[in-house]
Amino acid sequence: MELKMASEAFSVLKDKIQLIKHKDAAIYLVGPIQLPVNLYGETTVFQWYCWLNYEEVTEDYEKIIDRLASANLAEYQQSSVLVYGDFSEADEALIRMHSICHTGDIFGSKRCDCGFQLKESMLKIKEHGAGALFYLANHEGRGIGLFSKAMAYVLQENGYDTVEANESLGFVNDARNYEDAIQVLKRLRTKPVTLITNNPLKLEAMEDAGLAVSGRTPLWGDISEYNRKYLQTKVSKSGHIEEERTCPND
Repeated sequence: MELKMASEAFSVLKDKIQLIKHKDAAIYLVGPIQLPVNLYGETTVFQWYCWLNYEEVTEDYEKIIDRLASANLAEYQQSSVLVYGDFSEADEALIRMHSICHTGDIFGSKRCDCGFQLKESMLKIKEHGAGALFYLANHEGRGIGLFSKAMAYVLQENGYDTVEANESLGFVNDARNYEDAIQVLKRLRTKPVTLITNNPLKLEAMEDAGLAVSGRTPLWGDISEYNRKYLQTKVSKSGHIEEERTCPND
């Protein structure tokens, strides 16, 4: 009975799985999946994909599915992407490479601007008519992980800025890697994209990978007493592009 159920499940799943070969490993992409999202009080329907990095390269997807229950994937976060509109064929499309932020995206922390950037990027993509938001799960704290980020926050409460805190813990300023996200992007779209970012390193990563980047859209906002130093450090030490930023007096 269990084998029959597994076979039935595979018949549903098989056409929703894609293999992306990257170096000597594989990226397995599942989707699209309809995902209605509450965006500023209105329901917006995105198409959602999720991907899994895996050492074994095979087009025997049933073999991969059979291993899911024993792989303990809940211990490891997987990245995903929200797609809106005719992303593959639209002449112009916006993309956002968004790093997971447990405190900002989930709890609404004001220590950073990540939660604001997440929602605002989704809104920009919707208003533009076509785009994709990549939600990158291994990017917490610019790649240092949530536990290390918590320790970095303790240092920040004792006078360190973001860069000083990360480096004092033995990390580089920015340890993020965009390789797998870029491979997924290449599978979903070959036409030029406009990147929503203030970070020139993200632009460089896209261009170095051979992607056609037609422009950049800035994303500043939600500036307050709680994140002012954090944002200033982004500009002064991480090279973020400051033009078009409006800064309130609070």
